[in-house]
Amino acid sequence: MDDEPQLRTRDWLPRTAALVLGTLALASAFIAAYVGALHKPEPRDLPVAVVTSDQQAQAVMTAVRARTNTIKPVGYDSQARAVDGLNDRSVYAVLSSAPGGLTLATASAGAPAATELVTDVFTQAARQAGVPLQVTDEVPVSAGDPRGLVPFYLAVGVVLGGYLASTALGISLGTSPRGPRQAGLRIATLAVHSILLGTIGAVLVGPVLDVFDHDVGTIAVVGALAAFAAGMVAAAVQAWLGLLGTGLVILLLVVLGNPGSGGIYAPEFLPAFLRGMHRWNVPGLATDLFKSAVYFDWRGGGWALTGLLVWVVAGLVGLLTATVFRARRRAARTGPGRHTAVDR
Repeated sequence: MDDEPQLRTRDWLPRTAALVLGTLALASAFIAAYVGALHKPEPRDLPVAVVTSDQQAQAVMTAVRARTNTIKPVGYDSQARAVDGLNDRSVYAVLSSAPGGLTLATASAGAPAATELVTDVFTQAARQAGVPLQVTDEVPVSAGDPRGLVPFYLAVGVVLGGYLASTALGISLGTSPRGPRQAGLRIATLAVHSILLGTIGAVLVGPVLDVFDHDVGTIAVVGALAAFAAGMVAAAVQAWLGLLGTGLVILLLVVLGNPGSGGIYAPEFLPAFLRGMHRWNVPGLATDLFKSAVYFDWRGGGWALTGLLVWVVAGLVGLLTATVFRARRRAARTGPGRHTAVDR
């Protein structure tokens, strides 16, 4: 009688201790990532376009660069190309000469905080140079999205939903499908869930909350793609690594993914190790694609769309290869002609 409780303790204690330590590690990483990345933004090298032959604009740009590293000049050979750079979000503003002074063309929908900082820097520089400056906003944020954060929060919602759906399936059915048929059903379930979640998200930010009064279908498609990408990545990692994979997915998609997405602050405001993360992590790609679709008529969205599709393919390949690998291991353990009740 006394041995039975001790045996149970030996069974559950190591697993429980590992789970508690794992959650402590993830929570600690969450605090470190969010506080470390966001508590004191230090913007550096915000790209601003200037035409190389525009001497007056170049002179002001040189003076600004000499005083601070906040701004990074990006030279273009024509005004049209500079404007294209603004519209595809390669730069945050375009500084150019105008009759009687200078013009700073911005696109606040790309990153309101970055646009505001760039405007402040050049307003002060123009005042010191005694040159009038006119500021225009070529792509303003929606009235329902004054800080430009809705695309980020929408991306977080659909990515989180995709990851949670995969985790729920892993808990109820096992992290690794038993065979190709089960894998196909899991993929189909995640696809249906993603379509529903993308549609719900689009309706919420559209007709319900009236943040975006257009492109409901477009937002739904982008949301579904982002949710499916997150779900497939989670399913693949969990299929290979089991419970450890769930922790790894949380680390990549939430702990590092959200602050590194460039959604709360533009990438140039983040610590160096997070600045390029938005170009390859799922939350960052989803945020960029939402912005491109809602505000920029898909301009500059090619990389984000490609990145999400690559993650979908990688997730599909990862899940299917893990399924085949584990099925062969089970077959090798049971021997030829023998099947477990679950396999049948």
